[in-house]
Amino acid sequence: MEENKYYFYVLECADGTFYGGYTVDIQKRLEAHNNGKGAKYTRSKTPVKLIYSEVFPTKSEAMRAEYQFKQLTRKKKEQFLIKELEQ
Repeated sequence: MEENKYYFYVLECADGTFYGGYTVDIQKRLEAHNNGKGAKYTRSKTPVKLIYSEVFPTKSEAMRAEYQFKQLTRKKKEQFLIKELEQ
């Protein structure tokens, strides 16, 4: 039996803002966002592009990462992304 993977991901929207979310299928979710079927926040900010993702073994861990990201200021989000993308 295949083990589920849960992803925390960050999108960069067309207006330069960031959107964080979680999913079990990144490609399908990215397509949904770009087709206006994703989160309400991204519907008017297309196209969006995936700039970061991280795999977690449980849904709760992915949701926790999403929540923590969303609590950050814009400056802290940028610092997080720079740090993570350099690794």
